[in-house]
Amino acid sequence: MASLGFFEEQTDQSEVKANIVAKYFVAWAKVMLGVKAQHGKIDRLGYIDLFAGPGRYADGSKSTPLLVLEQALATPGLNDILVTMFNDKDRNNVSSLKEAVKELPGLAALRHEPKIFCGEVGADAEAMFRGIKMCPTFSFVDPFGYKGLSRGFIQAMVKDWGCDCVFFFNYGRINAGINNDAVRKHMDALFGSERIERMRGILDDMRPHERESFVLEELAAALRDLGAHYVLPFRFKRADGSRTSHALVFVSKNILGYTIMKDIMARESSTEDQGVPSFAYSPADARCPLLFSLNQPLEGLADDLTVRFAGRTMTMRAVYDEHHVNRPFVAKNYKRVLGEMEAAGRIIADPPAAKRKPRAGQPTFGDNVRVTFPRRN
Repeated sequence: MASLGFFEEQTDQSEVKANIVAKYFVAWAKVMLGVKAQHGKIDRLGYIDLFAGPGRYADGSKSTPLLVLEQALATPGLNDILVTMFNDKDRNNVSSLKEAVKELPGLAALRHEPKIFCGEVGADAEAMFRGIKMCPTFSFVDPFGYKGLSRGFIQAMVKDWGCDCVFFFNYGRINAGINNDAVRKHMDALFGSERIERMRGILDDMRPHERESFVLEELAAALRDLGAHYVLPFRFKRADGSRTSHALVFVSKNILGYTIMKDIMARESSTEDQGVPSFAYSPADARCPLLFSLNQPLEGLADDLTVRFAGRTMTMRAVYDEHHVNRPFVAKNYKRVLGEMEAAGRIIADPPAAKRKPRAGQPTFGDNVRVTFPRRN
């Protein structure tokens, strides 16, 4: 019943969520097509959505399944090797999705017809995916609450090469469920029984914003413990912008996937501070795009780079690749800070600013510019 109201009208948050998933899907698929062209070892790519919904909102807006299929039809070569699997437990949603898929222009160009199922996702689904070797697959897991969502399930979806997953994390409901004995088994499945028990002893003394950050960090740590090295959350705020209502969490074992998704989420962020994206969408911020923070996040980045890379010479891209994981900074932030450090004499750049092509009155700081950090005394 919860899904009936949800699919009446597409909210701004739902549109942002769908955009993130669809944009990553096509970027991921192009990387895989490049591997196929170079090595010829990929004969299929997969896309799985086990909580797919009806395909369209009541107002006619397209939801994720249709956006993904449209990307597949528009990407050369993808239509020949893409295998898609959609599922929803609601028969009406499944019927609506089938009709919406049939109406897609050019659908016949897909070599493999989309498979659409009706069923509830539970422990049997985790066991099934854990027991098979998957082709490179991007999975989207979007339950309305926490039923069907577990660490083991996410691990099963990313265990094989080329497999990435993004899932919906209903922070509001999960936060309320952490100390609710009636849903203890769901919390144990998501965080691990030992971790969630330890969390319960810490959370009571935290303020709401501290609690939110702590829960998301513990979730990321729980997933990393299972081998998912790269975890990236994107938060959605309540309508008044006060607190997080839910998050979209990306999980991968590959640094390239993490970097691509980070750039996508950065562009979908509703605010930034000193050019550093918030990795969050707030309807209040979108309506009133005022300065959301006075944290001055770049102020500490230069000092951190000086300590971290003391005595080393490396390209700007190498600095970025080695430093940015689990930090909010994107490539443009590093280029800005390194340029400022060069101007202040804190690093030596090769070629120097005088020999680099200026843009908007300032010298560019390209990926291949070599940076020498002074040794520490």
